[in-house]
Amino acid sequence: MGDLETARLVLHPLTVAETERVVAGEPAADDRWEAGYPTAGDVAGAGRFLRTCATVGDPGAFGNYEIRRREDGVAVGGVGFHGVPDESGTVTIGYGLIEAVRGRGYATEALRELLRFARAAGVTRVVGDTAHDNVASQHVMAAVGMRLVKEEAGLKHYAIQWSPGADGAEPAADAPVRVTRP
Repeated sequence: MGDLETARLVLHPLTVAETERVVAGEPAADDRWEAGYPTAGDVAGAGRFLRTCATVGDPGAFGNYEIRRREDGVAVGGVGFHGVPDESGTVTIGYGLIEAVRGRGYATEALRELLRFARAAGVTRVVGDTAHDNVASQHVMAAVGMRLVKEEAGLKHYAIQWSPGADGAEPAADAPVRVTRP
């Protein structure tokens, strides 16, 4: 699996060795990390990826990606899947950026590319969640077409769904959109 590229970013699929360095917080000589990377969220995602590899094997393209700026190749965050699609074609995503680069549209750009990849790979539904007070993350998911589908104590859940084989970028008309409140 090669890198995924956008206008300003490179989403680099992490190998097990690269992921182990993220967890340890110890870059190799050729790693280019911006100050503040990896974040606690990157380390948590990397740990989940390593556990998946150890228990069910490498999820391949449905693992973690390092978000790098195209202009200089420096890592500024992470985006990825929580594993391979389930039997219904659903995957869960997560993402995050270091504080210094937030507010530049990088998270939206990275997530949009990850969704494009997922759809091309046959995924029919992508889900993610965020804390009630993480308004920036809510804006990112809304900007890429994900819809609020459920609220519960502490979390807002978002999803985007496509009809199998559909070629447009919008969610399927039959995608369930429900908002429940505790």
